Amino acid sequence: MLASLAIRPRVCHRHQTWLPSMHPTLPLTRDLVLIGGGHAHALVLKQWAMRPLPGARLTLIDPHPTTAYTGMLPGFVAGHYDREALDIDLVRLTRAAGARFILAEASGIDPDSRRIAIADRAPIRFDVASLDIGATGRTPDIPGFAEHVVTAKPLAQFADHWAEFTTTVQRGRARPRVVVIGAGAAGCELALAAHHRLTSLGFTPEVTLVEQHDRVGPGLSAWARRQLTATLMAAGVTVVTSAQIRSIDAGGLTLSDQRIDADFILGTAGVQPWPWVSETGLAEHEGWVRVDAHLRSISHPHIFAAGDCAHLDHAPRPKAGVYAVRAGRILADNLRAALQDRAPDQKFTPQTDYLKLISTGGRSAVAEKYGIAFQSSSGWWLKDFIDRRFMARLNDLEPMVADRVGGPMAAGVKELVTDTQPLCGGCGSKTGRHALGEGLSGLAGPQRDDVLAGTGDDAAVLKAGDQQQVLTTDHVRAFVEDPGLFARITAVHALGDVWASGAKPQAALATLILPPMADRLQAATIAEIMEAAGRVFANAGADIVGGHTSTGAELSLGFTVTGLTSKAVQQGRAVQGDVLLLTKPLGTGVLLAGEMAMRAKGRDAASCWASMARPQNVAADILSPVATAMTDVTGFGLAGHLATLLGQASARLALDKIPLLPGALDLAAAGVRSTLFEANRLSKDVLDTPGEPRSDLLIDPQTSGGLLASIPAAEVDRVMAEFRAAEEPVWRIGEVTETSAERAQITAR
Repeated sequence: MLASLAIRPRVCHRHQTWLPSMHPTLPLTRDLVLIGGGHAHALVLKQWAMRPLPGARLTLIDPHPTTAYTGMLPGFVAGHYDREALDIDLVRLTRAAGARFILAEASGIDPDSRRIAIADRAPIRFDVASLDIGATGRTPDIPGFAEHVVTAKPLAQFADHWAEFTTTVQRGRARPRVVVIGAGAAGCELALAAHHRLTSLGFTPEVTLVEQHDRVGPGLSAWARRQLTATLMAAGVTVVTSAQIRSIDAGGLTLSDQRIDADFILGTAGVQPWPWVSETGLAEHEGWVRVDAHLRSISHPHIFAAGDCAHLDHAPRPKAGVYAVRAGRILADNLRAALQDRAPDQKFTPQTDYLKLISTGGRSAVAEKYGIAFQSSSGWWLKDFIDRRFMARLNDLEPMVADRVGGPMAAGVKELVTDTQPLCGGCGSKTGRHALGEGLSGLAGPQRDDVLAGTGDDAAVLKAGDQQQVLTTDHVRAFVEDPGLFARITAVHALGDVWASGAKPQAALATLILPPMADRLQAATIAEIMEAAGRVFANAGADIVGGHTSTGAELSLGFTVTGLTSKAVQQGRAVQGDVLLLTKPLGTGVLLAGEMAMRAKGRDAASCWASMARPQNVAADILSPVATAMTDVTGFGLAGHLATLLGQASARLALDKIPLLPGALDLAAAGVRSTLFEANRLSKDVLDTPGEPRSDLLIDPQTSGGLLASIPAAEVDRVMAEFRAAEEPVWRIGEVTETSAERAQITAR
């Protein structure tokens, strides 16, 4: 088949020549789904990046773009590490592994039908699945605990709360009073870290450690307890043992014999399983998934589990991140075996004891193993070395090296081959404005009386009885590996021209190209795509009425959309004195290019996806009645689409008022560009800018960008008030200046 000789672009190291790979694309036949981005799964992704299994599709499901590393949490609380150093970037890891990343929370598993439930989208099918979802903080049956206590797990949530609290203290809106519930190793470590951090900020903190047992460090050796007790006393941390908490409120704790005031209350008294696991039908022990020595569910051997969520039937252990780290390689090998229909042969034997390094706030730590403990600065440096080495393993990610250019080639090939990146997805893969204009220059204009607008416009406008019908089409290469997210964004993107015309969406036809895969994978992928797109069109008031599918080299999707209006808003009719409004920030092109090259931060990529997936129907409803001209900002960038919007008018933009997506400016300053960027430079002939990264983002190709409208100045205050009332974002970015017979001039300062 032609599809088996697919041209698959591959990412390369910087300054190496990129060429498309001519190796056959093997069909996908097995689905492996990792539920949760815990430490074991992070290591599985790293192993997969180094040694993928041909024919297997790997998917990670997690509600966050990053996951916090347990080992560095106390150091972050103490102020030794910044927030970013704490995070394992799941977006970069999945990109390196060539895996799908579904940024959502799993809510259930049907192990028999092999489906994973996720809210507001189609179930995800699997052949083999693995859980590494960790645990949540235990919520004791104490009045006020759930409302007023921040638990240490989930880690990322606690880290964000702590960062917010320290900022609040610095601004004088909270006092440096902290209570830590639970004086185990974690509680002692975090109490000392909190005391150190607040002291380093120039405050005299009041840190209290509350423990229901009669001593600090239950479960630790006598030596370790003595070391920790002495350290707590020396630091000035108040320790309350044999404590019975009666109630908790926003101002502190009420014990059976005293009151402890607090502005931040942290709970470290154990963990509990996520409630939905017990509803899956998997064999469990007190809510934890029971697994054998191969980390397989003892009731459903096609499902694996590791980390805190797993109960090792053959070797029960307390919940500790060190076991998940040790299990990562074993899990990766056994998952590969299961995907090949082989019996897993790697057994996980957790250590009976391990070196515990308990940091004491400053750069010192208590080291304990086999009941022997000592405190020294060398313990902290050892812990720091171990933690940084672990993070380096997950952050040392190199894009795949492409085939090198060799032998003779036709003239002009080297000039067209990009040295630093493959072809971008989304609008970054589209034809440049100049080439498109030349290609369409010989096409005749509308010949029919009922075609009111056609070639050269974003959408055709057709006469339909006493109404006008808007007709548009858009098709893009996949820019994310999650088919559902890709479908949502592509649907919103395709609707952009209808909304920009002031029309109400009516119907859509889909065009879907799938890479080679087994029938059941095709069916599942189509279901994910159409369910996600169907939601977008239904919410916009339109129906998907049909479409076409085919097999090709890679995933791509498009929609032909119609809409109805009494009179379409057109381009090229901006009036001098109009104000320019924009409804989405810029930067999708540079962020998508940066994410593909693994240079974008996961959090920034997630913000970019969320912006692209945001529909524009409410914004269109507000702008359409008053706009003199309107367009959506897509492949030609803000400057290119603004030039079309202006017609014969000119515009003055305020660079500092133009909204940018998080991370876009940093990537632009670092030289990251979408592959369509150079073609968009042709719009520079009408764009006068200072020539800096911020102004370069004016020609950054956008996918599912915002609406750009010119409205009369007299309407601005009312329109802005409507946006505020609807809780829809909008930015005033400039104004339309003089009209002349010359082409539009755009000034940005």
